[in-house]
Amino acid sequence: MKRKVRIIIPLLVLAVVCVVGVLSLCKDKTVTVYYTNDIHSYIDNHLKSENGLTYSMVAALKANTKNSLLVDAGDHIQGTAYGGMDNGATIIKLMNAAGYDVATLGNHEFDYGMAGCMATVDAAEFPYVSCNFRHETDGVKGETVLESYVIKKVGGVKIAFVGITTPETISSSTPAYFQDESGNYIYGIDGGEDGRDLYASVQRAIDSAKADGADYVIAIGHLGVDLSSGPWTSRNVIANTQGLDAFIDGHSHTTIPMEQVADKTGKTVLLTQTGSYLNAVGKLVISDDREITAQLLTGEDIPPVDSVKKIEDDWISSINDRLGQVIGSAEVTLDNFDSDGKRLVRKQGTNSGDFAADALYYLFDDMGMDVDIAVMNGGGIRNTAITGQLTYLSCKEIHTFGNVACLLKVTGQQILDALEWGSKGVSDLAEDGSFLHVAGVTYTLDLGYESTVQADDKDVWTGGPTGEYRVKDVMIYNKQTGEYEPLDLTAEYNMAGYNYTLRDLGGGFAMLNGATNVLDYVMEDYMVLANYIKGFENGVVGVENSPLAAKYEGMLMDYSSVNGSGRINVVD
Repeated sequence: MKRKVRIIIPLLVLAVVCVVGVLSLCKDKTVTVYYTNDIHSYIDNHLKSENGLTYSMVAALKANTKNSLLVDAGDHIQGTAYGGMDNGATIIKLMNAAGYDVATLGNHEFDYGMAGCMATVDAAEFPYVSCNFRHETDGVKGETVLESYVIKKVGGVKIAFVGITTPETISSSTPAYFQDESGNYIYGIDGGEDGRDLYASVQRAIDSAKADGADYVIAIGHLGVDLSSGPWTSRNVIANTQGLDAFIDGHSHTTIPMEQVADKTGKTVLLTQTGSYLNAVGKLVISDDREITAQLLTGEDIPPVDSVKKIEDDWISSINDRLGQVIGSAEVTLDNFDSDGKRLVRKQGTNSGDFAADALYYLFDDMGMDVDIAVMNGGGIRNTAITGQLTYLSCKEIHTFGNVACLLKVTGQQILDALEWGSKGVSDLAEDGSFLHVAGVTYTLDLGYESTVQADDKDVWTGGPTGEYRVKDVMIYNKQTGEYEPLDLTAEYNMAGYNYTLRDLGGGFAMLNGATNVLDYVMEDYMVLANYIKGFENGVVGVENSPLAAKYEGMLMDYSSVNGSGRINVVD
């Protein structure tokens, strides 16, 4: 015992000298979590937005911050040509280089098919997590396809990240991707018509993470806060679970720097979301005293990591070389957002929506095919303001998915049900990606009536409304008379659109099952737009100079306003 004392005593002086530094190190357990969501492959946003970010800037933030992690809440591999031209492979390469630690699957991670989704997961050098994406057999959910959560130890603390994927994925993606060759579902996403299945899956993951020793549990969910996404929103999940410390959200493209939401026990949970397109990156800080705060950062004065920047620059240059050919110009501004930055395209007519539907109508009409109407879902129209020179890349900004045009023979009743289904989630405060823009059609959407369309637990149409139709006064343009005439529910019409909506149950449009296929696999979506632009005299898109307007007198054709030509009358 005395010998040990003699060894320790000389060290006391050194201990006293070092004590201040040692204690400061012990107390320095602040952890920073940087986060992104809904980037949608907009790796060139810094060229369009003064303070837009890049993956190379995000990488710099993480690299220069002690005790830091980097996570993503979904929808990163699809959205522009930079994602679509190689099915997101370069985006994953960038995320690997930037140092991401974990991500969850957004609905658009499934846009390249289930095989494409799994290829993305395999290529990532970070784990994907989702607690409610499951294998399924004969309608019975099985094990999760991915791990429900992952625990990261940093700064002396263990943080569990629980992944959550929106149950809207199956219908907003393509239901066939979740089925086998016989049409049986082999994958499912827990949701439940009342949300209980989703809440239960999240709660199980939280409880399991805590049992594994997690000091903090943070959800990275692709759920959003749109009312039309209820009961599956992030706020719904927080209110019906307990044990979360924070929720990093995505899906609704909402800017939420920091919001406090009460869980089922009354404890407040921090909710945050960055918006979209790398306009901001989130910074969540867990302090020494367990306080959790969040803020959103822009790209001002952030020097990029050169190795990551090179990947970005090389890929942008490669795609621009391939798609940068000028094919025309626009004297108008095609847009989907109002002056306050509020998205309109999923709840009312826009000139981009009109233009996209007209392009489909023109495609088949110019081929000499009999086409009566064309429809384009609002969720498939992705552009912000486009004017001036038009290139193939401009067309890719409008249509990013690579869907293929087709023509079906449908009944008037199917048309009415399709329009009704597309309007089901629309209200003054809510939007719906299935909302249909039209060519050769006018209709009224009366928000004074509650939507009563019938759907299954995967949000796929099963029957018309049990009450009043919200869609009324549907009129079809008659090429012979040059007039719009009332829809005949028993008559047959030729409907143009994309296979995603018309043939693959995308958006849940099952009322079109059984329609006669007239012509399919005609042309990819962005090429349909390019084909239409080339149909204008000298490729110049003006207010009312459409080749369709020149051919068919009386068609509503006015691209001057973001609010569209007046084909869709939304009333309350």
